[in-house]
Amino acid sequence: MAGLRRLGLEEALALGPNWRHACHALLYAPDPGLLFRRIPLRYAVLMQMRFDGRLGFPGGFVELQDGSLEDGLNRELSEELGEAAGAFRVERADYRSSHAASGPHVVAHFYAKRLTLEQLTAVEKGAPHAKDHGLEVGPARKPPPPQPLPARKPVLVPVSLRSWSSFIWTTDYSPASLPAKFPPLSSFPGLCS
Repeated sequence: MAGLRRLGLEEALALGPNWRHACHALLYAPDPGLLFRRIPLRYAVLMQMRFDGRLGFPGGFVELQDGSLEDGLNRELSEELGEAAGAFRVERADYRSSHAASGPHVVAHFYAKRLTLEQLTAVEKGAPHAKDHGLEVGPARKPPPPQPLPARKPVLVPVSLRSWSSFIWTTDYSPASLPAKFPPLSSFPGLCS
């Protein structure tokens, strides 16, 4: 990415007081389940809707009074995910990388923590009861009012993805309009058969 550079943890911590540090954690667990009762799953990963409407990992800015990056990250996890986040602790051993932005003097630190599936499920169930649920996560603005649907008959368009098919509904009869509404399958490498 333009404007980002990778740093070692010690180099990132030595940047000085005018730099802000944001820590985020990938929380994951091995998952022995099957998708559609036939596709083996490998891991379950916890993500949440961010304030800007995008998906992201829990975490946020840490303060100097937190003590360490990990202490600040664990505070953020507790605020965003609730009491179940107290059943584990993100440690220095879970650290993966740091990246500095060229403009706003922010360093992003990334951690990955392996949990049991039971721990991850408890965190997911408890997150709506967390202190900051709905404040730091979730859409920041009110969604636009729903628009009335055009009075056209829906057309079913099959799209082949590997060994199974999914179907996309469109309200337009014109095949020429499909590329404008749906990206070509070639833009999803590895999905086309």
